[in-house]
Amino acid sequence: MPTRLDRIDLKILKELQDDGRMTNVELARRVGISAPPCLRRVRALEEAGFIKGYRGLLDEKLLGYEVTVFAMVHLNSQADADLAAFEDFVRKQPFVRECWMLSGEIDFILKCVAPDLRSFQAFVGELTAAPNVRNVKTSLTLKNSKDAPMVPLEPGQAG
Repeated sequence: MPTRLDRIDLKILKELQDDGRMTNVELARRVGISAPPCLRRVRALEEAGFIKGYRGLLDEKLLGYEVTVFAMVHLNSQADADLAAFEDFVRKQPFVRECWMLSGEIDFILKCVAPDLRSFQAFVGELTAAPNVRNVKTSLTLKNSKDAPMVPLEPGQAG
């Protein structure tokens, strides 16, 4: 796979982001090439890591996760072993949907979902008691004004 994406590669990526369930024949039609080279390109994009996987986007509220909260975590130590231990702890927590290490005052920000506030409060108790956690500050979300899980792919972006 070339390190540079051409116009067709970008079209493929955009179309797959919009609808990852379409057939290769439909994808090829949308990007203006025949099916065999389209499939080769998709496989090459997958192998090169541009396409990390395919999944359905679910509605957490319809599935009973009514509460979304951001938790800002400050650790006692930023030694590599302590950071790794915290990350390992977080990976095992089903309510944590995203975990980002930050620079600055806060070490990590976690995006969490829970069925209700009581469940989230119990999780915060576990989080606060985790090794090396100095403090946890939380912010309950009121509304999501934008949810764009896709990567922006603009015309002329090909390298």
